[in-house]
Amino acid sequence: MSATHDVFNVSKPLSGHNVVSDDAALVDAVRRHGGDSALDDLAKLGGQAGSAQARGWGEQANTRIPQLRTHDRFGHRIDTVDYDASYHALMDAAVTHGLHAAAWSDPHPAAHVIRAAGFIAWSQVEAGHMCPISMTYAAVPALRADTALFEAWTPGLTARHYDPHHVTSSQKSGLIAGMAMTEKQGGSDVRANTTTAVPDGDAYRLSGHKWFCSAPMSDVFLTLAHAPGGLTCFVVPRWLPDGTRNAIDIQRLKDKLGNRSNASAEIEYDSAVGYRLGEEGRGVRTIVEMVSATRLDCVLGSTAIMRAALTEAIWHTSHRQAFGTTLIDAPLMRSVLADLALDVEAATALGMRLAAAVDTDTESERALRRIALPAAKLTVTKRAIIVTGEALECLGGNGYVEESGMPRLYREAPVNSVWEGSGNVNALDLIRAMTREDDTISALSDELDRAVGVDHRFDDARRELLDTLRNPTDAHLQARWLAERTAVLLQAALLLRYAPAAVTDAFIATRVADYGARLPGTLPVGTDMTAIIDRSTPVPH
Repeated sequence: MSATHDVFNVSKPLSGHNVVSDDAALVDAVRRHGGDSALDDLAKLGGQAGSAQARGWGEQANTRIPQLRTHDRFGHRIDTVDYDASYHALMDAAVTHGLHAAAWSDPHPAAHVIRAAGFIAWSQVEAGHMCPISMTYAAVPALRADTALFEAWTPGLTARHYDPHHVTSSQKSGLIAGMAMTEKQGGSDVRANTTTAVPDGDAYRLSGHKWFCSAPMSDVFLTLAHAPGGLTCFVVPRWLPDGTRNAIDIQRLKDKLGNRSNASAEIEYDSAVGYRLGEEGRGVRTIVEMVSATRLDCVLGSTAIMRAALTEAIWHTSHRQAFGTTLIDAPLMRSVLADLALDVEAATALGMRLAAAVDTDTESERALRRIALPAAKLTVTKRAIIVTGEALECLGGNGYVEESGMPRLYREAPVNSVWEGSGNVNALDLIRAMTREDDTISALSDELDRAVGVDHRFDDARRELLDTLRNPTDAHLQARWLAERTAVLLQAALLLRYAPAAVTDAFIATRVADYGARLPGTLPVGTDMTAIIDRSTPVPH
């Protein structure tokens, strides 16, 4: 049979690069926040994340999606979700590298910075399995509300062993945590929940329907229910100490836009055993610590999605000829790629700075996190949707085809915007932070002040933001503007202090001085696009 065509002018699959070592912005952030000693270990994780094997796991986990088995062949209720081996391989790598809760027991002074860098790196392989990794990380600070529960669960949650066996926690070498907060009639308004908790000796019996429970094969769940004293947080184990299954029935798995590898379920508590975490009626306050940690991971996860999409776009355009030139050398394509790279670099700087605030954990750093986290969560997750869509387009029609991997990234992009409160919820949380905690605005001002005097455009924007935060005309109506400007100016301040001039100048010109509606790829004439793109260019080894 004669060949009908030759295959040429197509890029090779990208594999064999190091997603840590090739990411100058990430390496710089690790160094400046005290994580230098971990860079070799992070580079090993980065090499694994860029390997063909890991990329294969990510593809398989989203093709061979979780399957629910409610009963065994004899009719016994078992409520089990079966995952593909690729999912377990991804989880094992994440836990072994300590991307779950290990940072809470790690004595390294930059433990959370190191963990954040690893989270960004490994999330680029596959985002769905990072949901239980994130929830496990977030469970530990919430468990501090009860010493006995903290001591009972934390050793297993921080252990660097992934153990997927369906047995009680005392028989396992490592544990994973999940959460079940929202209900169909309330969503983010958890005070509208109807699940009840009735005291039963040292425990409570929970009854009710939870609309979203991610990772239902977790060993323990944090959940909200109405106790006699009001809305309360509870710790609900999947298996009871005697080895029997707790009364948590999985009704169905959600058919989601993306995040396919991660099972999200509707569950029914049928007089399930739960243990009170914190005081009755203080459930929201108790769970705030968990929400704060998962919001940080939403920022880190969105950064990873953007980074992965940008990397693929740079790789493709570097190996594709069109209209007489290599695509990446075409001025307009370079403008698009450099513009996307600015978003990724700024998100990396801000996410790593907030992780450093967890390590430092002074009152001023806690105040900064209270106002900066909802702002960062809203802004970075929204930008991820735009950046990923534009990066997909850089591959043309090839980017719209599943086997390119870009559609999966594009479907993943919105989930971090939805999780842990949608955009409006986070914007309103920023308003609550600035009106109820006077020190939050001072903490924000102190952080921005570190970059004052370098660029008058930043100085003017900083003054405008702080004046509006202190004296808003209509805080609720301005909430999104305030949140976005807070995040963008925090990013600008970090870039002014640490990034190359090419990155800083372009970011301030397009995000700070001119913050109207604009399309990616509209950088000012004279921008050093090569310097910006080079910091994100993958180098297969």
